[in-house]
Amino acid sequence: MASPDPKRVPIPKNGVDYRGKVVLAPMVRSGELPSRLLALKYGADLVWGPETIDRALIGTTRHLNPHTSTIEFTRLPTSKLKNPTLDPHMRESVIYRIHPELEKGKLIYQIGSASPELAVQAAKLVAPDVAGIDLNSGCPKPFSTSGGMGAALLKTPDLLCNILTSLVEEVGKPFEIGISVKIRILDKPEETEALVRRLVKTGITGLTVHCRTTPMRPRERAIRDQLKMVGEVCREAGVACLMNGDVTSRTEALKFAEEFGVDGAMIATEAEKNPSCFRPDGEGGPHEWRSQWKTVVTEYMRFALQVENRWGNTKYLLGQMIPGKDKCYAAMNKAKCYADVVQALGLQDVDNLLEQAKIVDEHLGIPPQESRASKRARVKEAQPENEKKQAQQPKEKRRADAEDIQAAKRVKLPDAPAEISVLPQETSAPAALSV
Repeated sequence: MASPDPKRVPIPKNGVDYRGKVVLAPMVRSGELPSRLLALKYGADLVWGPETIDRALIGTTRHLNPHTSTIEFTRLPTSKLKNPTLDPHMRESVIYRIHPELEKGKLIYQIGSASPELAVQAAKLVAPDVAGIDLNSGCPKPFSTSGGMGAALLKTPDLLCNILTSLVEEVGKPFEIGISVKIRILDKPEETEALVRRLVKTGITGLTVHCRTTPMRPRERAIRDQLKMVGEVCREAGVACLMNGDVTSRTEALKFAEEFGVDGAMIATEAEKNPSCFRPDGEGGPHEWRSQWKTVVTEYMRFALQVENRWGNTKYLLGQMIPGKDKCYAAMNKAKCYADVVQALGLQDVDNLLEQAKIVDEHLGIPPQESRASKRARVKEAQPENEKKQAQQPKEKRRADAEDIQAAKRVKLPDAPAEISVLPQETSAPAALSV
């Protein structure tokens, strides 16, 4: 008698099944829109955006950019609100950008949170525009874990499960999208198994396991001895399981998935330097990269100009993709705007890229027309008198004052009387963290 079909949790109408997928992992810088579009062009089945903190998204304004046809979530930085002289034009920062046509049904928004309430509040803002919400429980960087987010959630499984359950009930079901989680393995297999068994009962549709422990860094080889066990626990619950860690190509991803009994895989650092790693071998695979890198870089430039990507991010990614020994690498490093880099790459006669670059430079205000020295002088002139006096103090005096403040912060205060209510201090979080 044939064995029954394996259990599978239902995939919501607007969600996506992770099974059989090779996907772009969530990464700071390399998860921005042009990189996601390039990964999709070269065969990625799904793309994760970079982790974005709940507080960063809450309070943003969603609007359609008429120049790029992209959906943008923007806000004024706190620094500009406190000191408008930093930017007389008061240009808002883009916290998150989506291409509603090219990413439809393929974009997973990864959220950083340590609060069920804030996670839900932020996720509701972006839920109509994505195919799923993924909770980051694997980032080991201090700026994430110090806020109780990322890998710190692995030490607070009750909170982790509460966040996921809240996202499932208050976001996943109403918007009919899937909720998933990305974790790291724990030191002991039985600890990892106990955690995964709890997670798959929260209503999630997918789980990604990064095959490294929290203290491990990308340069250390991934540990896969717990992977088969995690895959079995997920399969019993009907939850799709992806693996992450030292996966370098589509062929390798599918091979690992079959070998360890999981449903698919994420590619991370390899996709930074070689976005064509998602191609099947029949279409050239990742191996043509050494001779064809300029073709891929040209495609990246098309996407970066199309969506008016932040210049600093574009330049960083070009530095990853262009071989350091190539003569255009040094020229690219000296570029101060898109028009410069188009010429550095010798693309000025390709598809009108130079004219596009000049238009984008104008929209983005690059290179800055105001020198740094001039800006500092203008901001200083607009400072309140007491701040000017403080800035004019001798360096030794400012250092001593700072040390006094730090010493005061370390003083242990007596407990407040029972009848007095002590309000918690407001915490701040950066807009985007590494994953």
